[in-house]
Amino acid sequence: MRRPTSIFKDRERRELTIERIVNLSPELAWEGWTQPQHIARWWGPRHWTTTIHEMDVSPGGIWRYSLQSDDGTGEEAFCIAVYQEVCEPSRLVYIDSFVDKDWNIVENSQMHTTVIFEEAVEGTKLRIVTRFASAHELDNAEAMGMIEGFTDAFDRLEEYIETLTGGHMNTFISKDGTKLAYQKQGNGPAIVLVSSAISDHRDAAGLAEQLASHFTVYNYDRRGRGHSSDTAPYAVERELEDIEALIHEAGGSAYLFGSSSGAVLALEAASQLGSRVQELFLYEPPFIINDSRKPVPTEYVQQLNTLIEADKRSEAVEYFMTEAVGIPTEYLDFMKTDPSWKSMESLAHTLAYDGIIMGETQSGKPLPTDRWKVNAPTFIMTGENSGPFFDDAAKALAELLPLAKHQTLAGQDHSAVVMAPDVLAKAIVSRCE
Repeated sequence: MRRPTSIFKDRERRELTIERIVNLSPELAWEGWTQPQHIARWWGPRHWTTTIHEMDVSPGGIWRYSLQSDDGTGEEAFCIAVYQEVCEPSRLVYIDSFVDKDWNIVENSQMHTTVIFEEAVEGTKLRIVTRFASAHELDNAEAMGMIEGFTDAFDRLEEYIETLTGGHMNTFISKDGTKLAYQKQGNGPAIVLVSSAISDHRDAAGLAEQLASHFTVYNYDRRGRGHSSDTAPYAVERELEDIEALIHEAGGSAYLFGSSSGAVLALEAASQLGSRVQELFLYEPPFIINDSRKPVPTEYVQQLNTLIEADKRSEAVEYFMTEAVGIPTEYLDFMKTDPSWKSMESLAHTLAYDGIIMGETQSGKPLPTDRWKVNAPTFIMTGENSGPFFDDAAKALAELLPLAKHQTLAGQDHSAVVMAPDVLAKAIVSRCE
């Protein structure tokens, strides 16, 4: 359900303020507002086509765009915005101006615009404050349908992001009041999908679809990701409470699937929740238990927090990639050219969460023998093409758990959740038949 748009007009200050709570996290709202491939799909009133000619979202950067009516009349408008402040993901300030077809600024058309992205209980409150050159220009903008245009744009933003995230998200409230979002699909026994580091429910969408013919799939955004909110300070116990609450939503018991560090979180949940977890499926928990690869630095979590506090999100992703994933430094420049890098930056603040979940299990020491007490059947999978340390870790974990089995999936690597969801789903379903 779309929420109402609030309008505040102040002729003395020459300002028009438009507010709306949208069913998106601040990170997703920011992404939809600052990436050209996204904003072109929703910016402007309905039944108009937006073309982005240039977009450099940085202080002093230029955003050039045009709007053309879809009704065949040829009506069009051209605009240039110059960014003054860029504070991701909370605040944008730019000066927007109408221009002619040659990009010459139209006199008295400058609009000083501030966009504020504020986390709300049910999404994000978007506040757009536009200050005009004169009260007359403010009145003209209102008469020309600016308010209706923004209302349409807010609707289109929510509709567009829903197409990216796979549609409607259900929500529930965890024990500490944090709002968590999930998608539910399929029929059969409940299975909860727990995502890996620096990912949200979108990464497991293919797996959810594959499993939906056998299970009722609960694919959720962990706290701080996607449509879910966050509550400080972070503790692993809060994430376990999230899973417990979602299993309650699912009827009181469920299967659990987790990948990478999400597999370790699922393992922790199964250890705590007992019979409420019917069976546990783990894909490549990234334990480092010997010298088969370099251990993660002891100051790993502290360094991630330092980078995030300094708003160095890209550097935090780099640090994760090199120290936790083991990607060679020379590959990073190529990786940064992919649009997924920006998505990872938006989730960088959660990297320390997964580091805390992993604890000392990536130090090169054997797994602790008394950390997990899991009596549910456990199926641990690794990819044939993954690093040998994954295989070593899976076998060591299988020896610790009384009802655990390990299987290697031919031709797969650590990206199987995204790249080969059908293979993973087939392995999971075969265990339940």
